[in-house]
Amino acid sequence: MKNFAITGVGGYIAPRHLQAIKDTGNNLIAALDINDSVGILDRYFPDTSFFTEFERFERHLEHLKRINHHEKVDYISICTPNFLHDSHIRLALRIGADAICEKPLVLNPWNLDVLEDIEKETGKRIYTILQLRVHPSLIRLKEKIKNEINQDKNKKYNVTLDYITARGKWYDFSWKGITEKSGGIATNIGIHLFDLLIWLFGMPVHSQVILNEKRAMRGELELEHAFVKWFLSINYSDLPLEVKSKQSTYRSIKIEGEEIEFTEGFTELHTEVYRRILNNEAGFNIPDARPSIELVYRIRNNIKF
Repeated sequence: MKNFAITGVGGYIAPRHLQAIKDTGNNLIAALDINDSVGILDRYFPDTSFFTEFERFERHLEHLKRINHHEKVDYISICTPNFLHDSHIRLALRIGADAICEKPLVLNPWNLDVLEDIEKETGKRIYTILQLRVHPSLIRLKEKIKNEINQDKNKKYNVTLDYITARGKWYDFSWKGITEKSGGIATNIGIHLFDLLIWLFGMPVHSQVILNEKRAMRGELELEHAFVKWFLSINYSDLPLEVKSKQSTYRSIKIEGEEIEFTEGFTELHTEVYRRILNNEAGFNIPDARPSIELVYRIRNNIKF
């Protein structure tokens, strides 16, 4: 049994991490969130020490490291807003724990260089959650694409990506609506899909942003083995007409006009990523995360290449 702490336990994504910690047979001993609406802990780890102030949380973890070694934290799961990830990863490594951080690890690529240096200095590891890479149907798709590319090294697929997830006015006034804190929608809602495309079709070759608004973006992306037209939006008005009456999210990836179905099977993906990390089975690290972080940085800043 490993000891975990978690930051951002009151957030949207935290329950998936709580479930993963529980499902892998481990213990949560400390949790942090600036908000105290964290009754979710009762469902998973009711005895967890809870903090609303980072300084007291940090002091508690330091105390466990130095005084109470049997409760020393082995991992910190990081579910806080994007702009805090870098700081909380550094905390994990500083107290002798590995970090398991939600996407994106950082907002700016150069921060990855420093984190790699800290990994070397401390001997601890930084993991990220790239859960689409463990989705069974997408693993099969990757194998199919790999086999086709092996037969034709110059093959280029035509791909369209549309991801629309309606968000109300609150979004613009939260940290998610502040580009300096979230990285904008290309980062906040798009990075896991850009990572998926790079994983499937290879490294970026060329990128151009056609529409760059706060709530919607459109662009063209060339990868080693694909030409991609992509569209991201948080506007309800951009949802297809047939979807509006049923749901507030529309996700579509088409390869050569054929829809890729991966809407099912999402509930256990975080647990599978945790299982791989804990069993030393190909957890995702900085080199895995770097290409998509570099890409969305260029998209965010409209840097053509």
